[in-house]
Amino acid sequence: MSEISAADVKALRERTGAGMLDCRNALVETGGDIESAVDVLRAKGQAQAAKRSGAETREGAVQSYIHAGNKIGAMVEVDCQTDFVARNQDFIDFVRDLALHIAAAAPLAIGEDDVPAEDREREERIATEQAADRPENVREKIVQGKVDKWLDDVVLLRQKHVNTDKHEGKTIEELRAALAAETRENIVIRRFERFAVGG
Repeated sequence: MSEISAADVKALRERTGAGMLDCRNALVETGGDIESAVDVLRAKGQAQAAKRSGAETREGAVQSYIHAGNKIGAMVEVDCQTDFVARNQDFIDFVRDLALHIAAAAPLAIGEDDVPAEDREREERIATEQAADRPENVREKIVQGKVDKWLDDVVLLRQKHVNTDKHEGKTIEELRAALAAETRENIVIRRFERFAVGG
């Protein structure tokens, strides 16, 4: 195996923001392949972010977005663990982008558990009625598929960001998880409100 150079460790650190020892270990693990080492560090960062998902969040930011015609607006609070991350430009941009998304996509709830029971029951009832003429052995799957599609449309974390070019078709949860991995903090979308004139 080739010796890991300090220049490679430094280059990897500059690309990923990971600690020197983590960068060196990733390069050792991948035999000096920088691209593979980036993937290793990203995977570890996401795993560490998952471990931190229960950590208390007392800092954060509130951002708003008002659409050009002044007819639709949104406000969102996203929390993190430290004021250092709360002031980080990537974090602020995420919160701002999220406010824009909420104004455009009109989610009903942040997560599946937040969806009002009566709304879910209504969708299940409609899907069941629509599947009534299908063979009995596939009805349940059809109903589940329709409800899942509806949840993709109304649950914020399951929605694909409306700016698909910028965010490459990623869901809000994928973007939140990536930010948590990058900042190494628990990132929580705490609450949002969407306003529409006459709505």
